Amino acid sequence: MKIQIRERMIHDIPVLEVVSTEKMNEALPLVIFYHGWQTNKELLLTQARRLADKGLRAVLPDGMHHGQRKIGEKSSVPSVTFYSTIQYNLIEFNVIKKYFEERQLIKNDLIGVGGYSMGGMTSAALVTQHPEITAIASIMGTPQPTNYASLIRKNAKKMNYNVPDDLALIHSWLPQFDLSLQPEKMAQRPILFWHGTEDPKIPFNQVADFYHKIEHEPYAKNVIFLTGQGEGHLVTIDLMNTIADFFEQHLK
Repeated sequence: MKIQIRERMIHDIPVLEVVSTEKMNEALPLVIFYHGWQTNKELLLTQARRLADKGLRAVLPDGMHHGQRKIGEKSSVPSVTFYSTIQYNLIEFNVIKKYFEERQLIKNDLIGVGGYSMGGMTSAALVTQHPEITAIASIMGTPQPTNYASLIRKNAKKMNYNVPDDLALIHSWLPQFDLSLQPEKMAQRPILFWHGTEDPKIPFNQVADFYHKIEHEPYAKNVIFLTGQGEGHLVTIDLMNTIADFFEQHLK
């Protein structure tokens, strides 16, 4: 299958659209896939090609402060630029979705979201506010962004970084998008979590503890938690294939 990679500017959001050349003008299930911290949309192309091979339209945005949108250095205050990027992702989801809706390029309202690391956190957060999302893949992220922000602040203080006294207040928007505080919002939707047990960046137990609390709840009946035993903060080709298979199964 020949794959087409289009560069688009959706308002002020640079994206790559990856889709089968034969089907590029057809309505297809849409998957918006978000990159991780200090990376960019181009590094998601291998994953996107696998999604396109399944007959899906993959859209890869550059997060604010990343890729084409990187301006200057990140804030010296730990987590400020990180959570700002996630906040922009959440705001801009509707912009991207609307663009493809208006052009009648989304088949049967089938919408998936996924991402790695920071992008995985974005995906889990979107679950809390967007019941129209059909399937979600949160890879190496955490469904506990509030606790993760607290952990960052705690560790930063231990390392003598500049941590303003009101940083927790600046993070006060997080509980509204914290899936661990409103897990019923999963609403029996297919959600794939994957995390390596030796992840040095986002603790494995943030996902594992969440899953074990909700795994027997009716609203979590379609949640899948895959463990990368002995693996760290890295996505393998096999995992990319698993993600593509997941979206193919649930967006058809």
